[in-house]
Amino acid sequence: MSDTSTGLQENVAGLLCYVLGWITGIIFLIIEPNNKFVRFHAFQSILVFGILTVLSWIPFFNWFVGIVAFILWIVLMVMAAQGKKYKLPWAGNLAEKWAG
Repeated sequence: MSDTSTGLQENVAGLLCYVLGWITGIIFLIIEPNNKFVRFHAFQSILVFGILTVLSWIPFFNWFVGIVAFILWIVLMVMAAQGKKYKLPWAGNLAEKWAG
């Protein structure tokens, strides 16, 4: 694993992209503009947790979205911590394309 411009290792920065969902995704997209691994995880976090946030506003559906969000949150943080570029369907492909 290489270091990023922030001094963090890639896997740690990738994990941190998911800590507060789309919010930390945006933060890391701004502070780490050159690292493709971190940018991938930042974009995937923004897409996945942004969509889940909007879906959670639907009454009687929000409990299911909460469970799915929690499971994805854990899985994506673990995969990023292991240095893996785990792509979710649709969001992962789009994140990879946008990351460069």
